[in-house]
Amino acid sequence: MSTPRKPAKRAAKPAAAAGSSARKSKPKRHWVRGLVILFVVLAALGVGGFALAVSLTDVPSPNEVSTSEATIVYWADGKTELGRLGEATRRSVALADVPLDAQHAVLAAEDRTFYEHGGVSPLGIGRAVINNLKGGSTQGGSTITQQYAKNAYLTQDRSWSRKAKELLLAFKLETVVSKDQILEDYLNTIYFGRGAYGIEAASIAYFGTSVENLDAAQAAVLASVIKSPNGLAPEENLPALKARWAYVLDSMIEQGWLTPQQRNSAKFPDINKQKAGNRLGGQTGFLLQAVTDQLITLGFDETEIQRGGLRITSTFEKGAQKGATAAVRKVGPDANTEGLRIGLAAVRPGTGEVVAMYAGKNFIDDQINNATREFAQAGSTFKPFALAAAFEQGVPLGTELNGDSPSTVNGYTFSNYGDKSYGPVSLLQATEFSINSAYVQLESEVGVDAVAESAIRAGVPDTTPGLNLDNLDLTFVLGTASPSGLSMANAYATFASGGIRSEMTYIKSVMGLNGGLLFEYDPKTMVAFDPNIANSVSYTLNKVVTDGTAFAAQKLDRPAAAKTGTTDGNKSAWFVGYTPQLATAVLMAKEDASGLPVSLSGTGGLGTVTGGSYPAAIWTAFMTAALANEPVVDFTPPTGDLTVAPDCPLIMPVDGTKIPVGCPTPSVIEFGPEPSVDASASGAPVPSGAPMPSGVAPEPLQPGDQSAPEPGGAPAPTAVPPPPTDEAVPG
Repeated sequence: MSTPRKPAKRAAKPAAAAGSSARKSKPKRHWVRGLVILFVVLAALGVGGFALAVSLTDVPSPNEVSTSEATIVYWADGKTELGRLGEATRRSVALADVPLDAQHAVLAAEDRTFYEHGGVSPLGIGRAVINNLKGGSTQGGSTITQQYAKNAYLTQDRSWSRKAKELLLAFKLETVVSKDQILEDYLNTIYFGRGAYGIEAASIAYFGTSVENLDAAQAAVLASVIKSPNGLAPEENLPALKARWAYVLDSMIEQGWLTPQQRNSAKFPDINKQKAGNRLGGQTGFLLQAVTDQLITLGFDETEIQRGGLRITSTFEKGAQKGATAAVRKVGPDANTEGLRIGLAAVRPGTGEVVAMYAGKNFIDDQINNATREFAQAGSTFKPFALAAAFEQGVPLGTELNGDSPSTVNGYTFSNYGDKSYGPVSLLQATEFSINSAYVQLESEVGVDAVAESAIRAGVPDTTPGLNLDNLDLTFVLGTASPSGLSMANAYATFASGGIRSEMTYIKSVMGLNGGLLFEYDPKTMVAFDPNIANSVSYTLNKVVTDGTAFAAQKLDRPAAAKTGTTDGNKSAWFVGYTPQLATAVLMAKEDASGLPVSLSGTGGLGTVTGGSYPAAIWTAFMTAALANEPVVDFTPPTGDLTVAPDCPLIMPVDGTKIPVGCPTPSVIEFGPEPSVDASASGAPVPSGAPMPSGVAPEPLQPGDQSAPEPGGAPAPTAVPPPPTDEAVPG
């Protein structure tokens, strides 16, 4: 068919004869007729092709659903099985045994026009296409028939080809299987969470009764969780589940399946507490839950996770994980431990791989993860963030600060632990002995904003409870915020890796059932600090181990950097530290029956549980096990003047020149008389400001934390008052 010419511009002319007009309009009619014919032919070919595709589509047996493979999670070696995610309960019932209220609830939630369409909802598909083209979340617009086709016969990938297969199979199912049979098969195969496949298994898992005993309110709960079994789990997001439940009931009214009177009398039902199987005992359940949560964030849905036959290599190292459990059991407290929560998290610097976690005693008894939960104030483990900020502004370790207690800075009054005064101290001493007053002064001088920004850059999430970024004050450096142990381990890993911060992961790779690679972890890193700044922080925190409050870590017998933290009222105690290969945080806190924090005093027989006691012992025991096969590696030494020791004079000047902070008082006085031994022996007072007599050394600063228990045994309470322990956050 030739393309019609563009008509010429019309000019004024006398009326043409009828025959002439007919001849001129004939080509146009041919063009329109040809277009219509082409459209009809293409449509016929399309319909014919689709019909042929449908006729050639085989419907496999639904029994294949029951032979789906469990997802297996391996340790970091990729060979040793950690656990399985797909050992689920499957129960089938006849549709006649499912109450109408339960059937209607599912239809209201998932496909109101199920009994009216031919397997596919054009409206739903249209909405999904528009949403996907706009860049929204991947959306299926699927009917119950499509969902069943996907779950029973197809893979869970999100490609257009899989969607096309789903449509073909949905049409085919509607031609060979009755609507009632499709609904029955759907109700017996859909995943409801809690390891329950099918509405009968779900009824038992959530309400402890057979499906035939469900009322409308209970049925609406089960219908609600289909949309997102993990995201709407009652133990995880009860408010969202209740909102979805109300939506389902309201939809049932709209469809005439529930009366307004029934709706008004419906009350959200009591849901049984979830029971974990023995296969999840100890730490296993916590590790598998962490992997599951990350899979969901990566875009895998619950059905694929539970029975998609995935092969997942985790980042958890079996030896390190065993060491974490053993450390808590062997050197953790074993007396007065009611309400005690202990968390441990270890992160690989530079990659963000989570090597091990101790999240609680037993996942079966308590599913709260103490390693990832944000609930314990960090105390002075926040001070290294101020140290890094100070280094970035050129403040050296020899800087003089006020170590008196109490001390007032910009209207805030602070006390050191035990109200001990240290007098003038260097920044190095303030760090070694964790002196509150000195660090608050430092924070005031470098800026609270700079300290907070340093913490965020290191890896502390800006959503951390108590961070108060919109209303910062001088208490920030004392750790009034409550980060998770995992966040703190990753933040310190930033210093360990020379200033490189990495996102964290529990997963190295995910393989499909056919061996195809579905996901491989590629560390996402950023330069958070200049390498020399990070190395200077490591140098200083190493001094905290060799000469300060973290001295318990010397038993690791390899270079380590660490910081202790103990909060006001002894509500929490922390020990966070690292070697170049591994960063680990250990925290302890206590809660009463209602979940409110209480003092750790008395735990394990100690009057005060400091960061340098049980937490330090657990950290040392764990790191010893985790690094058993690792070479001893030194920290990269810093360059420049930030950590250079002050030039200490050998002779006391008489012109009033101050001795640099951190230097001993010279025994020889410049141009002065020889020091008199008799004067000091006579007990005569030394005038204020006068040099100290020869042979009398100034009182040295003492490490702040109480002795840590030896690995392998609990600490024995001291019979004499202990030296000042780590600082406390003001109440």
